[in-house]
Amino acid sequence: MPISGRISSPPLRQQSYGAIRALTQALASPLSDADATVQAMDDASPAKWHLAHVTWFFETFILRDHVPGYRPFDENFAYLFNSYYEAEGPRHMRAHRGMLTRPSLREILNYRAHVDAALMDAFDGLPEHARDLVTLGLHHEQQHQELLLTDILYLFAQNPMQPAMWATPSAMPAPMPDPIRWIAGEAGLVEIGHDGKGFAFDCEGPVHQAILTPHALAHRPVTNGEWLEFMADGGYREARHWLSDGWAWVQAEGVEAPLYWRHQDNAGWTRFGHDGRHPVNPAAPVTHISLFEADAYASWAGARLPTEMEWESAAQSLDPDSGTQLDRAATPRPRACESADGLAQMFGDVWEWTGSAYRPYPGFRAAEGAVGEYNGKFMSGQFVLRGGSCATPRGHMRASYRNFFYPHQRWQFTGVRLAKDI
Repeated sequence: MPISGRISSPPLRQQSYGAIRALTQALASPLSDADATVQAMDDASPAKWHLAHVTWFFETFILRDHVPGYRPFDENFAYLFNSYYEAEGPRHMRAHRGMLTRPSLREILNYRAHVDAALMDAFDGLPEHARDLVTLGLHHEQQHQELLLTDILYLFAQNPMQPAMWATPSAMPAPMPDPIRWIAGEAGLVEIGHDGKGFAFDCEGPVHQAILTPHALAHRPVTNGEWLEFMADGGYREARHWLSDGWAWVQAEGVEAPLYWRHQDNAGWTRFGHDGRHPVNPAAPVTHISLFEADAYASWAGARLPTEMEWESAAQSLDPDSGTQLDRAATPRPRACESADGLAQMFGDVWEWTGSAYRPYPGFRAAEGAVGEYNGKFMSGQFVLRGGSCATPRGHMRASYRNFFYPHQRWQFTGVRLAKDI
């Protein structure tokens, strides 16, 4: 996920800081020290590391650099909880984060409390640049809230007991959505990218022009029920719809369904979530699929993936706070699409793969300083996703937001919306 940012934002209210920090701890509150320590794969970090890393950001870039006389909570933490900041010196290997049995979860929570108190004491005296960095740090923490949820889900899915983190949400009426309707997109010259008003990460800009050819987008994401049809028609067994790299991945990994799906003789297809294992809901958007799977499905359906320019052009007039997004510490789950005349679920529910490589926009310049390291140097080999998910904190999204992952990755709440040429 993008981390560094170019900031133009209204003054941060201190209560925003408290609310965002409190939600992070609420998300982690059901976890034991063991739950929060284990690292289930290299792509996922332990919950304990997430809790500490976002705190290290505030301690390093605000308290250390802008509060005279501040002394670090623990000198070792700069090495343990740096992520990719080369300018901040050596750091603990990412793949070995799960070996950090110490510090304990309790010590990490004490670290968070110490930094929170110090930052609030210093807040009124911070220079404008430092307050901008606090804003950046909060958006950074919101990204890690989603990562914390998805990393824990992957970890719990490895446990044969299939433990639930929270109770199953109240049942929602879920009639099958209307068949896909095609909504014509704007064609010709359009403006893409963040306009500089409010917060944005640096990779979202600058504003530039793009040419769109005549096209249409599906009015909603693909559902589990539609995905089951793809599977029944040999979608994972025949090479003809797959990219070469994708087909090699399917064969090497033995992939036969979305991540967390399992076929049980007495229950059919089930999926694992933060509320444990339950039958697949055919009306809900399919999620936890890779770009390879999304592209293969689009080919099977006689369509294609949208470009990120097509997606952003269509979303610019829509409310980014709509859709199912993260509002509190509870099971995140995408919901079935309700009837809609136009485009639905562009924001929230599932991240939507695009066919666009994650590359810089014309005129892109990385943000100054160490915080500018994240986005530009990862513009290689990854694809863009748009729109957020049910695990994205509400208020974090905008039409220009660019998420990015490698084409085989699928432990995030990733789904697909189809596109076609006209």
